[in-house]
Amino acid sequence: MSRLNRWLNSPALSSRPWAQLNKASFSIADQALAVGGMFAANVVLARVVSKDEYGIFAVSYSIYVFFLGLHNAMVLEPYTVFGSGRYHHLFSAYARLMWKSNALMCGALSALLLLVWVILHWIARSIATPALLGMALTCGVLMTGSYVRRAFYIQRAPHRAARFSLVFFTALLAMLFVAARGHWLTGFTTFAIAAGAWTIAALAEARSIPGLRGRENFRQFEPGYWREHWKYAKWVLATALVFQFMTQGYYWLVAGLVSVSDLAGLRAMHLLVIPIDQLFIAFTLLVLPAMSLRYATGRREALISFWKKYCVLFLVITGLFAISVHVFRRPLLHWIYGGKFDELSGLLGLLVLAPVLMAPGNVTNASLKAIERPRAVFYAYVASASVTLLAGIPLVIRLGLRGAVYGMLLSASVYSVTLLALWLGFTRQQSALEVVGVGAS
Repeated sequence: MSRLNRWLNSPALSSRPWAQLNKASFSIADQALAVGGMFAANVVLARVVSKDEYGIFAVSYSIYVFFLGLHNAMVLEPYTVFGSGRYHHLFSAYARLMWKSNALMCGALSALLLLVWVILHWIARSIATPALLGMALTCGVLMTGSYVRRAFYIQRAPHRAARFSLVFFTALLAMLFVAARGHWLTGFTTFAIAAGAWTIAALAEARSIPGLRGRENFRQFEPGYWREHWKYAKWVLATALVFQFMTQGYYWLVAGLVSVSDLAGLRAMHLLVIPIDQLFIAFTLLVLPAMSLRYATGRREALISFWKKYCVLFLVITGLFAISVHVFRRPLLHWIYGGKFDELSGLLGLLVLAPVLMAPGNVTNASLKAIERPRAVFYAYVASASVTLLAGIPLVIRLGLRGAVYGMLLSASVYSVTLLALWLGFTRQQSALEVVGVGAS
C-alpha cells in the first residue's frame, strides 16, 4: 500500500496532464468497481432465480434507489458543493460534521423502513417480501459506502475511492460465488452480501476516511451553516423526489400496469445501459468539485468553457456506446442472461438512445449545481416527470413494455431541453453583466 502511495505522488505523475489522466483513470476504475459489483450481483441473481422473483428484487432495489436519491440530496450533494467550494479551507471540521449527519440519517432511515416492513408483514404479507426486508436492513450501510467514496473525491483523492471500491468488489464477488454455489442466493441475501462487502471495505480504509478523527467543531466557524445547507438541499431534495418519475417511475408503472415479469425485462435491459451513465458519474465526481471551485473563485468564463468541452465529450462517448450496443445487442443479451431475455433485443436497441439524449442535460445538470442553482435542476425534473405522467402512463397502458421504453426516451429529451434552456439563460446573464462591467469601467 505504501509503495502505491509513493508511486501516486511521484514527480512523473505530478505534471498537470498526467495528473488529470491519473485522476480520471482512478475515477473510472472506482465507478466500474462500485457499480460493476452491483451489476454482477444483479446478473447472477437474474440467472439463478425466476423472472418473477427477480422482478420482486428489482422493485425492492428501485425503492432503495429512491431513498438513495434522498440521501444524495440531504447529504452528498451539499457535502460535495460546499466541501469543495466555499468551505474547502475548513474541510476537516466540515467532514466531521457531515460524517455525523450521514450516520444519523442512515440509521433513522433503516429504522423507519424496518418499521414499515413489520407493519406490512402484519397487514399485507404478500408485499412484505424477504427482498424488501433485506433492503430495509442494509440500506444505511449501502448509502454509507456512497458517502465514503464521495468524501475521497472532495479530497481530490480518487485513488483512495478506487482502492475502497476494489476491496468491496473483491469481497462481493467472493461472497456471491459462495452463495451461488450453495444455492442460497436470493433477493434478501443479495442485499446482505452487498452490505457486508461495503463493511469490509470501510474497515480496510478506516484510517483514511475523512471525518472519523479530529475534534474540530465546524459550527463554531459557521454557526448559521444549517440554514445554508437547507437553502441548497431543499431544491435538491425536491428534485430527488421528482427525479424518480423519470426513471424509477417507469419501473413502478410496468410493475403495476403490466407485470412483474415485464419489470424484470426492463431492469435487465436497463442494466446494460447503466455502464455509460456510470462513466458519466465517474467524470462528474471529478469535475463537479472543480466546477464549484471555479464558480466560488469568480472564474465564470472558465466554467462555461469547461461546460462546452464536457458536453461535446459526452455526446461523442454516448453516441459510440449506443452504436456498439445496438450492433451487438442480440449476443450481448444472450451471453449475459443465458438466453432468458433474448426477445428484448429490439427494445434494447431503442433504450440505448436514452444516454445520448440525456448527455447534454447531465453535463448541464452538474454545471448548474456547481453554480449553486439547484432550483433550475428541479424545474427540469418537473418537466420530465410531467411527461411521465401525461405520456408515460398512456404509453405503458397501450403498449406495455415497449411503451415504457418510448416514455423513457421522451422524458430524457424533455429533461435535456429544459436544462439547456436554463443554462443558456445563465450564460446570457453572465455576458450581459460583463458588458455592463466593461461599460462602467
